[in-house]
Amino acid sequence: MPSLEDELFPSTPGKFKVDRAHNMNRQFHRCFASTSTMFLWALFLIALTASYLSFQSFVDSGSRYFSASWGGIQWEKQVRNSAQIHRSGGMSVLVTGAAGFVGTHVSLALKKRGDGVVGLDNFNNYYDPSLKKARKSLLNSHGILVVEGDLNDAKLLAKLFDVVAFTHVMHLAAQAGVRYAMENPNSYVHSNIAGLVTLLEICKSANPQPAVVWASSSSVYGLNEKVPFSEADRTDQPASLYAATKKAGEEITHTYNHIYGLSITGLRFFTVYGPWGRPDMAYFSFTRNILQGKPITIYRGKNRVDLARDFTYIDDIVKGCLGSLDTSGKSTGSGGKKKGNAPYRIFNLGNTSPVKVPELVNILERHLKVKAKRNIVDMPGNGDVPFTHANISLAQREFGYKPTTDLQTGLKKFVRWYLSYYGYNNRKGLQ
Repeated sequence: MPSLEDELFPSTPGKFKVDRAHNMNRQFHRCFASTSTMFLWALFLIALTASYLSFQSFVDSGSRYFSASWGGIQWEKQVRNSAQIHRSGGMSVLVTGAAGFVGTHVSLALKKRGDGVVGLDNFNNYYDPSLKKARKSLLNSHGILVVEGDLNDAKLLAKLFDVVAFTHVMHLAAQAGVRYAMENPNSYVHSNIAGLVTLLEICKSANPQPAVVWASSSSVYGLNEKVPFSEADRTDQPASLYAATKKAGEEITHTYNHIYGLSITGLRFFTVYGPWGRPDMAYFSFTRNILQGKPITIYRGKNRVDLARDFTYIDDIVKGCLGSLDTSGKSTGSGGKKKGNAPYRIFNLGNTSPVKVPELVNILERHLKVKAKRNIVDMPGNGDVPFTHANISLAQREFGYKPTTDLQTGLKKFVRWYLSYYGYNNRKGLQ
């Protein structure tokens, strides 16, 4: 159908004469029509661009949601499967620091007896992350999911509690090491204080609130000279920043217990050792250097007194952790509001049989069948203490804690693992 413009103005020019007014009116209509068309096209392009950007944003968001280290339908399914309880009266436990030394062993023990376990670890590089990745693979092979994330990520923690109503939290994540605190003090504040508070904030707001068991340290006894160390002793003289952050953790947890009704148990570990241990620990580095023919540095205290430690085998520590979880009692708060008093406890977990460091080296030499090149020096002022010795009577009374592995036996198991893990089994004399 001809347009209005076609009807007013013949397509063949010169058929009849158009006056100036009509011509100007025609030009005006053409200009107006052209401008309107351009305007409409501009609006269309703007709308198209906006739609594209919105769609792209949706795609990017979805991509991030499904490709992130946590989040998404499949991820939530994995979390629920890992947290599933397989025994009557069992518990669902969030284990922080699950790819760490103690965290790995505790997670495996919980899973073995039928409890649900979900791990969390940030896989930092304080020591070789490949060892943590190997522990993670071990846990995965037993059906335990380890989520990679930071303890200070409140959104991640909240999401985990949204997916699973954890009955207990085994908080083992921390920046460890006494000497490293002099190099990187902020990492201790970030993990041991800020991270602890972030976790407790999530726990106190959860409904129901979980019971919390967490790793303090024998380092809190600091410059205390009374032995054996008892939970009733003063702990206001820390000798290192690490010890100070653990002492701060005890005060912080007490506050959350008092205000919010969280059931909290603090465990003061005494020099834990064993398979899958931490490479920064003396027994571990001694083993490595002895096998490589490198000298080892043995510190001694004032007046040339040998340092002594209450070395505690990992299996005994695990017994203490599980016993603490089983007897933790319930938190009394709901949605961040306290409804009654909840248990607050602190226990020593040690071996009660301190051994001098030179004797530790003697035992390693016998198991490795290699003599150590010893370099004995005075202990520097780096936060180390001359001795540790645990009084464990309280833990014995409360949940039957009883260590059963002596240093000779425990180091034999560690050496067997070390030789296997690092491929020494085929070396002559190191079977």
